[in-house]
Amino acid sequence: MQMHHYDTATEKMAQLCFGYATQRLRLDPVPLDHPMSLAELDAAVGPTISAAGHDPEQVIGWFRDVLAPACISADSPAFLSFIPVAPTKASQLFDVIVSSSAICASDWLEGAGAIYAENQALRWLADLAEFPSTSGGVFVSGGSAANLSALVAARASIAETRDRPPRWRVALADQAHSSLVNTLRIMDVDALTIPTGPDDRLTGEALRAALDADPDAGSIFAVVATAGTTNSGSIDDLAGIADVAHERALWVHVDGAYGLAGLAAPSIRDHFAGIERADSFVVDPHKWLFAPFDCAALLYRNPETARHAHSQMAPYLDSMRATEEWNPADYAYHLTRRARGLPFWFSLAVHGTDAYRDAVEATLDIARDAARRIDAAPHLELILHPELTAVLWRRTGWSHEQYYEWSNAMLRDQRAFVMPTTFHGETVFRDIAFDHS
Repeated sequence: MQMHHYDTATEKMAQLCFGYATQRLRLDPVPLDHPMSLAELDAAVGPTISAAGHDPEQVIGWFRDVLAPACISADSPAFLSFIPVAPTKASQLFDVIVSSSAICASDWLEGAGAIYAENQALRWLADLAEFPSTSGGVFVSGGSAANLSALVAARASIAETRDRPPRWRVALADQAHSSLVNTLRIMDVDALTIPTGPDDRLTGEALRAALDADPDAGSIFAVVATAGTTNSGSIDDLAGIADVAHERALWVHVDGAYGLAGLAAPSIRDHFAGIERADSFVVDPHKWLFAPFDCAALLYRNPETARHAHSQMAPYLDSMRATEEWNPADYAYHLTRRARGLPFWFSLAVHGTDAYRDAVEATLDIARDAARRIDAAPHLELILHPELTAVLWRRTGWSHEQYYEWSNAMLRDQRAFVMPTTFHGETVFRDIAFDHS
């Protein structure tokens, strides 16, 4: 078999793969499924890689019958933990086209058409945040990559105006996403961690007090605010944080990987007041904007600052620099890049932004309805009224062990995937509402 030619063997694989994909897309509802142990997988499948290879029908069978069902389906309506995904059929189908097109979307020379389309999707997001027409950004793999790239750009920008301190630092709340803690470790940067109150929300007042009390505040180059904390869905005081940060010439980065999709919903647009003053922000279309994994949008108010921080130079890249057009490799830490924003763009182009507005609003309605039902149940207690789609609640009188026993039973019975979390030291339940219609 010639591995790179479309021959009869390739035709067979195409039919097998497209047949599986079609059947998967037809599932309604998508089954939840459940993990298997290593021993169970070994017994059911065993070694799959060999010197001679296997018949593709057998390999597809392993995946269809064992491996795929051993993965919890994040697009199942019964998936209520972590952050679900509900990609449109349009985005899933176009993801197949992206995979079959072999587009390198690192630079305009190689991927002009793809980048042109992606940038229109980025522009819609920038407009939702009321960013200037000169803003721009790039699609990366997820919030972790976006936060790292944004803070690298922030440090490079601030370093141009200040002497280097012994240790750079970033101010962020105690509820900031775990990826930010990891980002600072990777960057060899320290954190000024600011405690939040009972609503998990960082305020401008708390930021000001922390900076005023810090004898080494001059080492701080950025403040990270969160628009939708992962645990409770709380939105920081973006306007107040911007006031304080800009008084001190600090970069403001907003981690809205989960929550900033709410900008599409007029009913909560005012909750994000101040986002237009950020220097950078991230929002993940694969979380609440109905795109498949992995797709995160990173936007910069002034993308030139990011370009100075991230551009890579080498003789073999000189031809890439010959054009003045947009090179996505210049705006994050990557070089080679899949055109991961295209499925999101295709879905936006097909369905229109009004449909996205309505879908986000519908999801918020689901969360509000869930909160009302919890409030009405005598054996349940709502912990916080949901600001976005995260719903925190407790079962009165339950121990830590009972939460996990119930959660495990629900997954075992394929009724729902609901995992406990901790809220201010207490074991509780956290659901994420989603619109799968």
